[in-house]
Amino acid sequence: MDFFDEIFDTLALKGVLYFRTDFSAPWGVTVPDYQSVARFHLVVQGQCLFTVGDHPSVPLNAGDLIMIPRGVSHTISDSELSQTPPLEQVLNDAQYDGQGVLSIGEGDTKASTQLVCGHLSFRELAQHPILQAMPDYLTLSSSCRAKHPLLDNILRMITQRAFSHEIGSAASITRLSEIVFIELLKASVENDPQLEAILSGFQDPKIGKSLQLIHTTPQSPWTVESLASEVAMSRSRFSLRFQSLMGTGPMSYLSDWRLQKALSLLDTSRLTVAQIASKTGYQSPSAFTRAFSGKFGIAPRIYRQSQDAQH
Repeated sequence: MDFFDEIFDTLALKGVLYFRTDFSAPWGVTVPDYQSVARFHLVVQGQCLFTVGDHPSVPLNAGDLIMIPRGVSHTISDSELSQTPPLEQVLNDAQYDGQGVLSIGEGDTKASTQLVCGHLSFRELAQHPILQAMPDYLTLSSSCRAKHPLLDNILRMITQRAFSHEIGSAASITRLSEIVFIELLKASVENDPQLEAILSGFQDPKIGKSLQLIHTTPQSPWTVESLASEVAMSRSRFSLRFQSLMGTGPMSYLSDWRLQKALSLLDTSRLTVAQIASKTGYQSPSAFTRAFSGKFGIAPRIYRQSQDAQH
C-alpha cells in the first residue's frame, strides 16, 4: 500500500493557491505563521535570502526550492539589510488582488528576483508523526535536482505553467504542488534522522505490516498483543521497535489514526456519528465522542456543524 497517499489523502493535503512575484531591490517580506498549511518558494530568476526562527539565513538561487511544511513564519528578502514588512502590508501597498504578478519596485526586470510561491492546506486538526517530524523547512538546490528527476520535471512544469496564459494553468500548478510536497518529503528523508526513522518504519517488514493493518482496518479491536502476534513478534519487542521507529507507541498511533479517519469522515461523508464511531473502531458513540472531545476539545457533532457552516 502507498502509505503516503493514504496519509495525505486522510489529512486532506490540497494545493489551494499560487502566485508569481517580480521583486526589484530593495525588497523583503515577512510571511506570518499559518495553521494547517504548507508553503513553498521556487526561485525562477535572481536570488534571495530565506530566514526562519533562529536558523541561519539560507541563500536561494535560480532553480532552488524551499518548502515550509508546517507554515511557520519566515522572511524572504534580497539582503539582510532590507526591511521585511508583513505580507499583508506588502499586498496592500502593491494593491495586489490575487491576479497576475505581485510586483515590488520598478527596477531592471532582468535583474529582479522572480518567484513562484505556493500555498497548500491540510484539514483543520490534521496530525500525524510525519508532520510532527518535519523540520521547519526543506530545501532542494538546483544542483541537487538532477538527483531527483521526477521532482525536477515537476518543478520545470510548474515554472512553464506559471509563465503561461493558457486556460487551466493555475489549476495545474495547485495540483502539481501537492506532488511537489510529497516528492520533496521523500527526497529529504536521507538528510533528516526523524523522517528517516519513520519512513524506515513503513518499510520495515514487521512494523510496516502492523501499520498496514492499522491503516486498512482501524475498526478492528487491535491490541498490542494482537498486532504483535500478527507480525510474529513478542509484545515487548514489537512495542519497543514500533516506538523507536515511529516516535510513538502502537496504541497511541492507532488511537490518533482512528481520530484522523473520523475527522475525514465527518468532513466528507454524511455518515452519522454512530456510524463513524463504528467504522473507526469505537465500541459506542459515547466512547467515540469522549475520545474525540478529549483530543480536539470539541464534540464530533459540533465539529461537523462548524465545517458545514464554513462550506
